[in-house]
Amino acid sequence: MAPRDMQEQTFLIVQCLLEDEYTKDRSDMGDIQTDAEDDDDSFDAVIIADKLREFGDELQESVMQKFRNDIQTAPANKRVKAFSSAVDMVCKMWMSETGEVASEKHQLKAAVMLALYVKKNCPDMKSIIQAPMVMFLNARVTPWVGEQGGWDTVASE
Repeated sequence: MAPRDMQEQTFLIVQCLLEDEYTKDRSDMGDIQTDAEDDDDSFDAVIIADKLREFGDELQESVMQKFRNDIQTAPANKRVKAFSSAVDMVCKMWMSETGEVASEKHQLKAAVMLALYVKKNCPDMKSIIQAPMVMFLNARVTPWVGEQGGWDTVASE
């Protein structure tokens, strides 16, 4: 049975985003649950993570250097704040460039981009940012994801 709790789904998606090697063959994902044939829940963390990777626009290196420094030097209990601040900074850059309001989708996009940057450029930090990213998404994005109809819907937009 697929995970139904939005916070559990968020955790699984972040786990897939940060995997060194990911695969669409869900049988290789170990403890990540897959859908049963008779289950009408279409949640698939691997597919959703693949769709979210498409958000991977380039970020300005100056923003990334500040993020990397902040997350590396932050004590464990301050990493969620450091991650949140980096997402807010990216969203503010977009707002100043486009005049758009920072929505939950922008926050999701920024969080995914930061995670993919870490995965590619600072792989030793993946375990450091996983929990802060999940906590950030659960606090600021997951309620909106539920209102949109779930992760499948958001990833397909």
